[in-house]
Amino acid sequence: MKKIGFLSFGHWSPSPQSGTRSGADALLQSIDLAVAAEELGADGAYFRVHHFARQLGSPFPLLAAAGAKTKRIELGTAVIDMRYENPLYMAEDAGAADLIAGGRLQLGISRGSPEQVIDGWRYFGYVPEEGKTDADMARRHAEIFLDLLRGEGFAQPNPRPMFPNPPGLLRLEPFSAGLRERIWWGAATDATAVWAAKLGMNLQSSTLKFDESGEPLHVQQAKQIRAYRAAWKEAGHAREPRVSVSRSIFALVNDMDRAYFGGSEGEDHFGYIEPEKRAVFGRTYAAEPDVLIEQLKEDQAIAEADTLLLTVPNQLGVDYNAHVIEAILKHVAPAMGWR
Repeated sequence: MKKIGFLSFGHWSPSPQSGTRSGADALLQSIDLAVAAEELGADGAYFRVHHFARQLGSPFPLLAAAGAKTKRIELGTAVIDMRYENPLYMAEDAGAADLIAGGRLQLGISRGSPEQVIDGWRYFGYVPEEGKTDADMARRHAEIFLDLLRGEGFAQPNPRPMFPNPPGLLRLEPFSAGLRERIWWGAATDATAVWAAKLGMNLQSSTLKFDESGEPLHVQQAKQIRAYRAAWKEAGHAREPRVSVSRSIFALVNDMDRAYFGGSEGEDHFGYIEPEKRAVFGRTYAAEPDVLIEQLKEDQAIAEADTLLLTVPNQLGVDYNAHVIEAILKHVAPAMGWR
């Protein structure tokens, strides 16, 4: 059995060829797709966060709205760039959205990827400490956020408050119990996966990873997942961790599928998303269901993970993306033993 969800970047463009032509379209269609995915029996609706881009930039209003419109499906991010985040305000937003959703948030956070502007986090008022990098700053913000989600009081109350206080030090409100165990770290390296395990975060591994061996993405990810689980066990956490991988997977079941994705390249690519950091980019899986099933059986990282996130081409519209999800649930998942 495997949890299956979708991952949307929420791209929008005013182009007449786009089915998502504005920021409003991207947000409202994201909610509609979460509702449709729940009706189809999918397990998760996840959204990518990019700033200064025609994509989904502020996740918590979206998560709260989707939480109010759905009943069962998990609602998450993959991922929130912690270089941009005020951990205290984020803890309040996350707590509120999780309570609205009835405890269904699954928040993926990370150091983030290259953004649309140079050092965009500086415009948000964040600068790394002397001798530290932006990655160090992101991890520090994450650590503060995780501590706040424990719900322990830390702020000295005013002796003459406007409203009565409970006894002792005060915590941020609203507090949502259990959210601390539903935080994921998007790890691009084996080392950050191990770090996430030590802190008790679940693991998200994307469609790209920094190249550490020259091997295919799925092989490197499988090794990363095994290293993460070993570190988790060594840390002595009481619960079992969750692990997700993201994939572009399209079952070609009609002529529209073949027109859109029939010519997709079925190979990994190596390149650079940051200077001097070679990355491996995962292939697109696109084939008739019987062929697709055999291809997916060879993906070691999918086999290792308990959660699979299907990256969706959101600008093709809600109906088509619901079809993409349904095709995997109907034609692929049962044969793979995921359902």
